[in-house]
Amino acid sequence: MKFAICNEFCENWNLSHVFKLAADIGYDGVEIAPFTIADSVSNISMQKRKNIKNLAVRYGIEIIGLHWLFVGPKGLSITSPDYEVRKRTREYFLALIDICADLGGTTMVIGSPKQRNIPEGETFKSAWRFAKNMFLECLPLAEKRGVVLLIEPLSPAETNFINTAKEAIRLIEEINSPNFKLVLDVKAMSSENAPIPEIIMHSAMHLYHFHANDANKRGPGFGDIDFRPIIKALDKIKYKRYVSVEVFDFKPDPVTIARKSCSYLKECLK
Repeated sequence: MKFAICNEFCENWNLSHVFKLAADIGYDGVEIAPFTIADSVSNISMQKRKNIKNLAVRYGIEIIGLHWLFVGPKGLSITSPDYEVRKRTREYFLALIDICADLGGTTMVIGSPKQRNIPEGETFKSAWRFAKNMFLECLPLAEKRGVVLLIEPLSPAETNFINTAKEAIRLIEEINSPNFKLVLDVKAMSSENAPIPEIIMHSAMHLYHFHANDANKRGPGFGDIDFRPIIKALDKIKYKRYVSVEVFDFKPDPVTIARKSCSYLKECLK
């Protein structure tokens, strides 16, 4: 398996510094949150996209893809009963697929808990229908551009829509596309009843990407979660893709987070 960092914990750093940090420490890739580049990806010129892609190549870093997709612009929702809101969200989703491919990325993590919450007065069934239809409408472009859309189960503390790997897999199987897969997140899985290694084993055939963090919102090795059985489970299912460090508590600093997380994850491989 390979290791990566998500760029948002390097607050206010330009991407050149992020790529250099990742390369210096020994990461293989970087996962980008679009809101760290611009309020809307529509404002990112083709020249800037080429420059970012070339920067990553210069440092020998792979741009894996995008996450935190719908933080900006405001007013987006994949589950809204309002057709105009869903239309704007779909249009932005398509723009995200294009920039992901333009940067050389191949994965897009569908997390963004607030933008997928079931609106007040709506049902789980209607939210499911709206979200599923949007993904189906965006998949032709994803397939054309070689991008895999990844649904991320998140804890009930973050969202009321798709909280378990089992729910995410149900959606994946209904959509039934090679470009719609699963991403698992350690912090989110810690809210489920089953042990994390067991969730990994049961999700093996759908798993395409993995977020490493502790239940305390910090990096792997910064809390109480033992990653050894987690890495062992990934190894057992012959997972060969990225384990990406994603944190929500940015203390003490980006360098310490990146260095200690990498060291700890590689130690767990032994």
